Amino acid sequence: MKTRPAGIGNVHADWMGSLPSKLSAMPLKHLAVPGSHDSFTFWVDVHAPVGPDQKVYVKYLATMFSVLAKKVMVRWSMTQNLTFKEQLDAGIRYFDLRVSAKPGELGNEIYFIHGLFGHKVRDGLLEISSFLGRHRKEVVFLDFNHYYAMEAEHHVYLISMLQEVFGSKLCNNCAVENVTLDYLWEKKYQVIVFYHHPSAQGVPVMWPGNKIPAPWANTTEPIKLIEFLETTLKERDKQGSFHVSQAILTPTVNTVAKGLLWGLRSYLVERNLPTIMSWVEAQKPGVDGVNIITSDFVDLTDFANIVIKLNNLLLSEQNRKPR
Repeated sequence: MKTRPAGIGNVHADWMGSLPSKLSAMPLKHLAVPGSHDSFTFWVDVHAPVGPDQKVYVKYLATMFSVLAKKVMVRWSMTQNLTFKEQLDAGIRYFDLRVSAKPGELGNEIYFIHGLFGHKVRDGLLEISSFLGRHRKEVVFLDFNHYYAMEAEHHVYLISMLQEVFGSKLCNNCAVENVTLDYLWEKKYQVIVFYHHPSAQGVPVMWPGNKIPAPWANTTEPIKLIEFLETTLKERDKQGSFHVSQAILTPTVNTVAKGLLWGLRSYLVERNLPTIMSWVEAQKPGVDGVNIITSDFVDLTDFANIVIKLNNLLLSEQNRKPR
């Protein structure tokens, strides 16, 4: 797998393992965990066909204008700069994953996808597994939430691949309230896989998608995004699930047309990051607070560090409790 020169050091490569015992004993659903949106988009293949996740008119434009159209698509498909390893070193522990087979390709190979095809899923999983082998107290959430051009045999292949790559690191599906870092360390579990498809029913190490709701604001306006994040946090289930706050803006067709040559990062993300990050900094984890927070371009700010530090509020809260 291609890698970039490291832009962020491994300051938070072991942040979970370094948490105080008061926090490692808390349910993970009450801790603040940094995540990335469309985590795999640090590289996409401009030479492969446009992905089956795209609308018909996008496929038509890509066919008509070929490489030029795809170069524009790259600017709007890429939501991350860092590789999996670099994200892990920076402290990211939740990965938003969309996958697809290539229509017409022989075999059952699966690729990451967001408009354009990315790396083979196996390569990404091996990179994550290698990190976990070196950092035994770190735990990742792998959220497989979109599937394209996949038949039953593709799902069998992917689920088998996950079991083959991670083996005994995979956490069995159980009550979310029981999942603390202490519990995971004792069992030597490091990977929680959410598989949003009926194919995974009955597989003990595949968690159902309803245990990790990730409400999506689908807006280009930061104020509307923040209102949505606040509302969905208040409506968060008290029992039975983790929770993802997607602190991301989503371009419309009109947005892309206006900022065609600029791209997602320059036209939409960078100018609105200060507002979004101010909201993140003001959050508190815990029973009624944030859990997993995701962002685009996690390297553009001190995102992971800011989210991880929110957990200190849980310590000060405990210290204020009457003894």
